[in-house]
Amino acid sequence: MQRVFSGIQPSGIPTLGNYLGAIRHWVPMMNTHECIYCVVDLHAITQPFDPATLAVQTREMAAALMACGVAPERCVLFVQSHVHAHARLAWIFNCVARIGWLNRMTQFKDKAGKDRENAGAGLYVYPNLMAADILAYHATRVPVGEDQKQHLELANDIAQKFNHDFGEEFFPSIEPIIQGVAARVMSLRDGTKKMSKSDPSDQARINLTDDADTIALKIRRAKTDAEPLPSELAGLEGRAEAKNLVGIMASITDRQPQEVLREHAGQGFGTFKGALTDVLVSHLGPIQQEMRRLLADPAAVDAGLRLGAEKASAIAEPIVCRAEKLVGFLPRS
Repeated sequence: MQRVFSGIQPSGIPTLGNYLGAIRHWVPMMNTHECIYCVVDLHAITQPFDPATLAVQTREMAAALMACGVAPERCVLFVQSHVHAHARLAWIFNCVARIGWLNRMTQFKDKAGKDRENAGAGLYVYPNLMAADILAYHATRVPVGEDQKQHLELANDIAQKFNHDFGEEFFPSIEPIIQGVAARVMSLRDGTKKMSKSDPSDQARINLTDDADTIALKIRRAKTDAEPLPSELAGLEGRAEAKNLVGIMASITDRQPQEVLREHAGQGFGTFKGALTDVLVSHLGPIQQEMRRLLADPAAVDAGLRLGAEKASAIAEPIVCRAEKLVGFLPRS
């Protein structure tokens, strides 16, 4: 089996966008790949954070993953900071990566904004840590969205330069797994922006913990237009909000957008939103129930994460020790 690595930041309760764009795809991959899934708390501290909140959100994210079907007994599920190999390899990669490469990373520019000089150094070298996350396990496949493809290309550049500098084809090439139809779920208030936990309006997103009434209210208030749904995809051009709701319906029901349009062509959004609400409430209800059960027993969640960290360390430790030997570090006693 090919080895897959994927990580998710503990930045709050996952949204419907996180679920449809990433988490949901992690579950079937456990049948076809050797999967290593990580709550990336080291990445989370590259921007302003509250320590107490970080601890709570890390456990919440792990519980959400488990509730969505990411079963610790079928994969490796752990917290990034619990496996020290990540930080050790990241430092080596900080020394391998070139400043010019990092200067081209558009995500740093986006996240740092205009006050770039006051951004933490960790945010700048974030892509090096991401490369270490993957390559510490010799993973060769990574599920990514469009916004992460540049970081994956950098990870391959780092791997190739390490291999060249230290005279051994040690780190493998990484290939992206681009997710399916709803890989990019957009805001319910602005169809041109990605659904985000950081959006100031809670009405812009569906949280995995939203109850049925809250989901119904948010979908009812979701921005749309006055035109009915078309029968063909071409009819969604220039209609970002309509396209987003059709994409959500397609993904949650495992269909293509064209199939959704064939079923709902000619309907106004009042009718369509009702159908979408019913599907979302039915699908997310069991996940919410399981997440509540898990969070009521935090010791069980933590035990699963400890087991995952042990399994992750067993894979990463010999790989990173070999990398350290190639660099010239003395072996630890």
